Amino acid sequence: MERVTEGRWESLPITLSPGVLQTLRELGFPHMTPVQSATIPLFMNNKDVAAEAVTGSGKTLAFVIPILEILLRQEEKLKKMQVGAIVITPTRELAVQIDEVLSHFTKHFPQFSQILLIGGRNPIEDIEKFKEHGGNIIIATPGRLEDMFRRKADGLDLASCVKSLDVLVLDEADRLLDMGFEASLNTILDFLPKQRRTGLFSATQTQEVENLVRAGLRNPVRISVKEKGVAASSTQKTPTRLENYYMICKADEKFNQLVHFLRQHKQEKHLVFFSGILVCTDVMARGIDIPEVNWVLQYDPPSSASAFVHRCGRTARIGHLGSALVFLLPMEESYVNFLSINQKCPMQEMKPLKNVVDVLPKLKRLALADRAMFEKGMKAFVSCVQAYAKHECNLIFRIKDLDFASFARGFALLRMPRMPELKGKCFSDFVPVSIDTDSIPFKDKNREKQRQKLLEQQRKERQENEGKRKFIRNKAWSKQKAKKEKKKKKMTTKRRREEGSDIEDEEMEELLNDTRLLKRLKKGKISEEEFEKRLMSSERKVKAVVDSESED
Repeated sequence: MERVTEGRWESLPITLSPGVLQTLRELGFPHMTPVQSATIPLFMNNKDVAAEAVTGSGKTLAFVIPILEILLRQEEKLKKMQVGAIVITPTRELAVQIDEVLSHFTKHFPQFSQILLIGGRNPIEDIEKFKEHGGNIIIATPGRLEDMFRRKADGLDLASCVKSLDVLVLDEADRLLDMGFEASLNTILDFLPKQRRTGLFSATQTQEVENLVRAGLRNPVRISVKEKGVAASSTQKTPTRLENYYMICKADEKFNQLVHFLRQHKQEKHLVFFSGILVCTDVMARGIDIPEVNWVLQYDPPSSASAFVHRCGRTARIGHLGSALVFLLPMEESYVNFLSINQKCPMQEMKPLKNVVDVLPKLKRLALADRAMFEKGMKAFVSCVQAYAKHECNLIFRIKDLDFASFARGFALLRMPRMPELKGKCFSDFVPVSIDTDSIPFKDKNREKQRQKLLEQQRKERQENEGKRKFIRNKAWSKQKAKKEKKKKKMTTKRRREEGSDIEDEEMEELLNDTRLLKRLKKGKISEEEFEKRLMSSERKVKAVVDSESED
């Protein structure tokens, strides 16, 4: 499809309802984005659409507005328990955000009820809420929606409620499939009526998404929207208003560079992504719209190239300017060319900042003063190394080339953690602290009290276990000795038979008695002391028989 430029909402070939236009003005959206102007008229004219557009292009309004307009134009008003539209999205966070956007519009249309169905909440409460308030528009995650279809026994026949469905939207379809929701989606689609309008919205067009298009859409119009200033032949996946930077620095310099950068840009809004530390995880990388983010900072490159693009897309959204910066180690510089080829993501270098204050000694002091800080640093290091080992671009991100000592210094570690990736390695460039780190207390007195209680309990358990092992070992040794003696006698008897020696009935009887003794010991009918005493008596008798035979 041809590239569509921005325009005013009034320029649409279909007139929007006054309540919709009023809400758009309230939200501060006087103009349409290309994906909105391309999608809305088609969706409202009974067309299934499969829309691909870069992240931050305004896809949410591209389906929220058609949903409302389609339901408003229905001849028969929806009843409380009738579902007219369903929006399925991969994460709870994105579902909550869509629900909030929709609520801005539905306040002007009180005839429509909406309900949010996501995991992490009591499903019975959701059922009661649905029965009480209804759910003309459902915003849901796949797992919870599938579960609700199966809860007929709990008083909700959702399969009957969706017979009136007019619109289905699959948002972030590529991620729905990446997260393993294909089976749930197929189950849900089986419950829905075939005569419906379906919209599929995605930032990337993968083969899996194409398969979903074929399975869930009827003769869809495919929309691939380019921004102004992007050539028709280009496949750039980041917004044109985004300035993308990278910085090459050593592992033990990254944290200082990050802190210095944040101090230099105090008045701006930042989103920082780590792979080991929960400041921002990839849950925030898709669909979530945080207004006016100036910088997206990636302390660690993500495990996939597509995630890199989606992270950057949290800024420069819907016409705004924005910048992104990723910190790379010297050995990772070829990742820049990889992104340029693989993701059509142009980047420019930002040189390391000068006059940077070294804050790592302060972090070490904090770790020495509080066990919570010490443990957080250790966990972050382990998590980061493990994430590095699982990077999909392992030709560039090779864990065997990683400078673990520099990495550890960058985390202000007091000692190296015990983990398989470090086993058998020597780190001459890393100097651990001279104190026993087990002695570092929690600053929180209650946590330290619990820790000491646990340590004392572990000491007692070790002492008890050592005592048990000693007792079991002694008992086993006695039995083993008896078995050896028995085996030795049997071998002597066998050898004598082979040599032609005659064994008297009396000797055989003694051997049988020994066997009986061993069985009685195992059953606990005699003590070990009594067993040893009787066994010695038996041995003397056998020895006497053997001696007499040798004399003969």
